Amino acid sequence: MTIKCSVNKRMTVLSILVSLLLIGSTTWASPAWRDSSGNRGRTDRAAGNVSTDPHGGLTYDEYPGNCLSCHAKEASEMMQTTHYRWLGDAPDMVNGKGKQQGKLTNAVNSYCINIEGNWPVCGTCHVGRGSRPDAVGSGTENVDCLMCHNDTYAGQRTRLPDGSMGVAQPDDAMVRNVHRPTRANCLACHAKAGGGDGVKRGDISLATITNTDRNFDVHMNGSGSNMNCQSCHVFDKHKVIGKGSDLRPTDDLARGAEVSCLTCHSDKNTREGHDTEKINDHVARVACQACHIPVYAKVATETYRDWRQHHDGSPADASARPGHPYTEKMANLTPAYKFWNRKSDNTLLGDNASRTYNGDTDTWPTSAPLGDVTDGKLYPFKYKTAMQPKTRADHRLIALNTFEYLKGTGNVSTAIQQGLVAMGYPANESYDWVLTDTHGLLNHGVNPASDALQCADCHGRIDRMDLQGDLGYQLKADKSTVCFQCHGQKENKSFAVIHEKHVKDKKYDCSSCHSFSRPERGLASAGNRD
Repeated sequence: MTIKCSVNKRMTVLSILVSLLLIGSTTWASPAWRDSSGNRGRTDRAAGNVSTDPHGGLTYDEYPGNCLSCHAKEASEMMQTTHYRWLGDAPDMVNGKGKQQGKLTNAVNSYCINIEGNWPVCGTCHVGRGSRPDAVGSGTENVDCLMCHNDTYAGQRTRLPDGSMGVAQPDDAMVRNVHRPTRANCLACHAKAGGGDGVKRGDISLATITNTDRNFDVHMNGSGSNMNCQSCHVFDKHKVIGKGSDLRPTDDLARGAEVSCLTCHSDKNTREGHDTEKINDHVARVACQACHIPVYAKVATETYRDWRQHHDGSPADASARPGHPYTEKMANLTPAYKFWNRKSDNTLLGDNASRTYNGDTDTWPTSAPLGDVTDGKLYPFKYKTAMQPKTRADHRLIALNTFEYLKGTGNVSTAIQQGLVAMGYPANESYDWVLTDTHGLLNHGVNPASDALQCADCHGRIDRMDLQGDLGYQLKADKSTVCFQCHGQKENKSFAVIHEKHVKDKKYDCSSCHSFSRPERGLASAGNRD
């Protein structure tokens, strides 16, 4: 009896399963399914096909809803990032302490100055689908997943007539062929920052996408390392590490902002890391980039911008037509060198610009890396200048309405008046044209090790860097005073001979002759010699 009951139960279950299969053959032709990671795919039994591609049946018409149906968590993460918010905490900035800083609101630079009034143009590189990230009601549907996850889409994306961001000729392949970000995804925006290819950064360009020349970039080189951006700029929950000295927010406060060469080249920051002893003497105070990026702007970069003229040199007055301002671009440049302690003073909208005015160069900095010979490491920078308007009475750099300039009348006076009103000034507020300058950290375009700078490239010549005049290596007093603190008149020998005698042979610390010390080298201080 027990056996009979068991058989009947099995027969009942079998009947149910057969019924479900029969129903499925006619009414479940293309169900959704999820794999072990929660990704959704489709099976098409009517056609006799079983798809293992979780995106194989998606259509562009359903975008971004089809992404969000499985990846709502990821979209929510994205909305908390600097890439999406264009705003964030800025612990590396010495000004604006406690303020959220970023290009969405208060950042000022020497390219397009500020975003005020010009979301339609500046926002074309925002990783959203057209709305500002702070727009009322803007949610995860504004996250443009494909900008980072389909490089064809990224290369074609533009501002559409309805104000949204997308492609003019969408293709289902764009939502079906998704992938981790490639250089093409990242550089679709980052290479064109500032208004064009290579304009702003000076060390990345669209050529970096397909580069196969190790001398152009030894890391992002299709015939060699072929590294993607996230090989160094590691993401965690869509937040990323790494930013230039001129950028304000830190995306991931837990991990910080620095991308360190030592992550891969861990042995190079020691006294035995390089084959040459002299190089090992420098690693505590000289950043890797200083020696390994001897030249930048391998694709021409902007070095000067003047809003008083349009790109063709014609005056930007009432007779003008809209267009880009006058710029100058140069290629194959020698970096500017500065000590940097990884803190910066970057101008914010409404700052008193006289606070950082440099009387020696008559410039008004928009981005100044901080540090000196006693504080920080020596880094290479791109240096550029621009003519910008500044209020005469209280020294505020004016966020002229760049949309009016680029897409409206093209009249700079009108653009300035609109910018003044937006900043709370009367339209007729008096202003002056001043020269601003900007330093931007160089990290990319690293050359092969065989092309690294040699001793003579920096020591004994000032066409690359002026160690005594600009970088703090001058004697702490006149030569006779410094020399006579230890001995009388000696034979006049070359700097190299004298330096080697005092440092290598006598083990004198730098402070014996200079106004700084190098304790990491284990030398004797001026007051502690045998």
